[in-house]
Amino acid sequence: MLSKQEKAEIIKTYGKNAKDTGTSQVQIALLTARIRQLTEHLKANKKDASARRGLMILVGQRKSLLRHLAEQDREAYVELLVKLGIRK
Repeated sequence: MLSKQEKAEIIKTYGKNAKDTGTSQVQIALLTARIRQLTEHLKANKKDASARRGLMILVGQRKSLLRHLAEQDREAYVELLVKLGIRK
């Protein structure tokens, strides 16, 4: 799980203000951080099926949010992909 400090840092970086947790950009950034943590966990624990399932759920949620953002604001979508290093 992300610590409170890590979450606050991500929200401050990608949100409009420190309390902005609802925008797609912030939600995608938080999911990306969690996905990266789970990916590292699964590299060390290859047989952890429940963590793998959780990872697939998070990837699906992020995919849905990315699709929504791409439809609503294409420029913000491209900028976010570059900032997060997704889809090189």
